[in-house]
Amino acid sequence: MKYKRWYISLAIALTASSTVLYLLQISIFRRAEETFFYMLQDIAFVPIQVLLVTLILNQLLSSREKRALMKKMNMLIGTFHIEAGSELIKLCSAFNSDVTEIRKRLMVTSKWTARDFQSAAAFVKSMDLRIDSRSADLNSLKTLLEVKRSFLLSLLANPNLLEHDSFTDLLWAVFHLAEELSARKTFEGLPKTDYDHLSGDIKRTYSQLLAEWLLYMKHLKADYPYLFSLAVRMNPINPDADAVVKE
Repeated sequence: MKYKRWYISLAIALTASSTVLYLLQISIFRRAEETFFYMLQDIAFVPIQVLLVTLILNQLLSSREKRALMKKMNMLIGTFHIEAGSELIKLCSAFNSDVTEIRKRLMVTSKWTARDFQSAAAFVKSMDLRIDSRSADLNSLKTLLEVKRSFLLSLLANPNLLEHDSFTDLLWAVFHLAEELSARKTFEGLPKTDYDHLSGDIKRTYSQLLAEWLLYMKHLKADYPYLFSLAVRMNPINPDADAVVKE
């Protein structure tokens, strides 16, 4: 409310100042007709000024700021995948009863084009994951999330990531899974309903991980070929991933 009052007061003051100056000009030079002529000329130029400044110039500045923000976000997202994301994908893949098709469709190579990434993203979006929380080591998943908890919290607290809704959703899914696992002292002898609940949490996290990982790989290929080369060799979907350059 105070800000609104200040805004109105400023508008009135500026309008009054302009009126006083125009009246002063008329009283001194006695050329009211010319004063109104030039005043209308100035007013006629206002729409063009709005077009140039507000729309075109502001759009250019906004685009520049957006590119700078995207660069910062991609750096943070890259840090996430290096520190935790890739290992999370490996551990979550172990709970998937049929990972063959995923490995086939997400085996990113240096020859991939924008269409390949688009096709892979569509596959991830439509895939029917069969996750069973009893089929792999929940303790390993729990340990990783506990070790990386501080790092993940620092990412969630970063204001730059507020503009990236899908990645923020992924972080919330990861945190929820971490809380669910930490809340259980043991994973032995749980009822089927609880195992099913954990399967759903893993599935949510895993599907979002794969989608964000693909976007990250696409970004690396376009902007950082040398990082993309290592990321391809260390593909978390590939069980034979090796950093050694063999070809």
